Order: sequence, then structure tokens, then C-alpha cells
Amino acid sequence: MNHFPPQNQVSTVVADPASVDAAIGSRFSARAYLDKPVDKAVLMEVLELAGRAPSGTNTQPWKVYVLQGAKRDELVSKVCAAHDAMAADPALAAEYAEAYDYYPEKWVSPYIDRRRECGFGLYKVLEIGKGDKERMHAQHQRNFKLFDAPVGLMFTIDKVMGRGSLLDYGMFIQTLMIAARSRGLHTCPQAAWNNFSKIILPLVGAGDNEMMVCGMSLGYADESAVVNSFQTTRVSAADFTHFVD
Repeated sequence: MNHFPPQNQVSTVVADPASVDAAIGSRFSARAYLDKPVDKAVLMEVLELAGRAPSGTNTQPWKVYVLQGAKRDELVSKVCAAHDAMAADPALAAEYAEAYDYYPEKWVSPYIDRRRECGFGLYKVLEIGKGDKERMHAQHQRNFKLFDAPVGLMFTIDKVMGRGSLLDYGMFIQTLMIAARSRGLHTCPQAAWNNFSKIILPLVGAGDNEMMVCGMSLGYADESAVVNSFQTTRVSAADFTHFVD
């Protein structure tokens, strides 16, 4: 296993910046994976690198549960059953509340427009028509099947931590995803799991002090899957950047 950080962080030279750029630029939410296992040593390398992410006063508020094999399958089975039950009886949704508001209570432009573009674009690629509730439900449930990825990651945080630690957590997760890309892996970060924390946390052995942050699918992307041809647009840096003179 590699050891991080390098001996001299200040003087270390990034000899191949194009590869760093490629890892960042090619990261996307892969929604179909090959039935190909991921070596534990590779997973540990990715997690070691992710642990180099910055955090306020070096608090390192992340905790990761890795699910593979039978435990992964158990999680998938239980959450898919709950998801199906909610579809049959929407009143059950009250039993599965997320621990924090990932999305706003009230959507406004331009965020709602980007959200709609993403959703409509994905359904167009999959040829899911408007109002096709059965296929929409099945596609949403693909989240809870980890898109067939062999590895599921569940991220938690101690409830005592403040909102700033979620910012730290975002940097940790992004670092993890870029490290995964550099090893030929793909990922899909998923807030969809948050609603089912009452199932997930006991299953992974999390303590009462822990809160779900999100989940993630990780594995080798299926390049032949049409869903993986879907690409989201990005606002240019010129549009979101303001140089203050």
C-alpha cells in the first residue's frame, strides 16, 4: 500500500498534471457497473488518499462503512423492500425521514432549472416517458441496488459535529472519487440512501451518535450501458466567478 503524505508536501512536484485533470474531468455519476470485484488493497489506497482531505482544525469527521458480498446484498434487499412498500403506501414515507435537509424546502431558479434538466436528460437517455410511474420507480430503485456496483459505501458523521463538518465531508468524498478514478474505478455519490438510515445504521453497526451523510456506489463502470452515456452540463467558470478589484 502507498503511504501518504509524501515526505515533503511543500516541494513535491506534480509531474503529470494532465492525469490529475483527467481524473477530475472524467468523474461522473456512473449508474451501471460490471460484475467485477474491487480488490481490498485498492479500496484502502483510495480511502487513505481520501483521508488527506482538509477539515476544520483537522477534525476529520468522516466514518466509512464498506459493504461487499452478502452484507451488501442484505442491505440492497432490505432497502429495496422498504422502497417498494413506500410506493404501495406513500404514508410510510413519514417513517423514513432524512436526518438533514439535503435539498431546499423551496426550489428557485437557477437551481430548479438545472435539477429538471438533469432529470429530464437522464430519462430521455433511458427512454422513460413522462408519467411512466412504474419505470420511474424502477429507475429510482436502481440507487438502492447500488446500480449493480460490487461495493457500497455508507458515510456517517457524529451528531455532535456542526454544519461546517458537512463541508469537510464534501471535500473528503470528492477526494475519494478522484482517487478512485485514478485507479480505473467509477463512483456515484447518492443522497437517496439518507431516507433509509433507520435500516442502514443498525445493519452496518453504527452507533446511536452517528448520522447518515450519504451513500456511494463504487466499482468498474459498464461502458456499454446506455445510462453511462448521459452527461450533465456545467456552468462555465466565467459565469460563477467574480474578480473583485
